[in-house]
Amino acid sequence: MYRRNEDFLLQDVAGSVVLVPIGKVTVDFPGMITLNPTGAWLWQLLEQPQSEQSLCQAICERYDVAEEIARKDAQAFIQKLLPTKAILEV
Repeated sequence: MYRRNEDFLLQDVAGSVVLVPIGKVTVDFPGMITLNPTGAWLWQLLEQPQSEQSLCQAICERYDVAEEIARKDAQAFIQKLLPTKAILEV
């Protein structure tokens, strides 16, 4: 299960959607993370803990894509954000 780290804020900066660290997190991650619209939507879903499978199902339902494609997208999202600590394993 994964959830978003509340020490990151989703912001619109000059037309791009980015995750911006706040507080102590800025010491470990002093940059920003750019998200596409799907990534921003997945970030919002992570307000509540989600599994990789639940993210995959949500992608399938919203975008009407094959499960294999949705799973790859969910995995890519998790692999991008987990090392930055923007999302946390719970």
